[in-house]
Amino acid sequence: MKKNNLSDYDPATVPCGQPYTIAVVAAEWNPDVTDAMLRGAVETLRQHGVEEDNIIVRRVPGTYELTTAADHILTRTGANAVICIGCVIQGETRHFEFICQAVSQGLTHVSLKHGRPVIFSVLTTDTMQQALDRAGGHHGNKGVEGAVTALKMCALCE
Repeated sequence: MKKNNLSDYDPATVPCGQPYTIAVVAAEWNPDVTDAMLRGAVETLRQHGVEEDNIIVRRVPGTYELTTAADHILTRTGANAVICIGCVIQGETRHFEFICQAVSQGLTHVSLKHGRPVIFSVLTTDTMQQALDRAGGHHGNKGVEGAVTALKMCALCE
């Protein structure tokens, strides 16, 4: 089954979020994209029962800083999971490759280090339009997908 919409899921398959504390860390870079993804993640967590006081929202300057923020949050809070939201758009240099690789490997390391889910809700696109399409546009919202993934992984890790 091919999925075209990141926000398309069966609500019956999502565990109740009431017992969980979930952090959402969003990059400030590309705010038209990351703000929409952040809203989607928080709204979805609330729709599935995560108490407002149990949603920790933090902002970081860019996608590269998500790894440090996730590690910091898991070290200093009782968060059951961290959703990391960012957007890296291909440019004319290799910067895109270095950032994407460092963040994906870094977030995996943080998750394994803490034994808690760290969700990769980072868009890596060729154009701004592709990013907007995945931040509430016609391909849905990657933030919603991240929230659903976090809840499922929290239940799995209990």
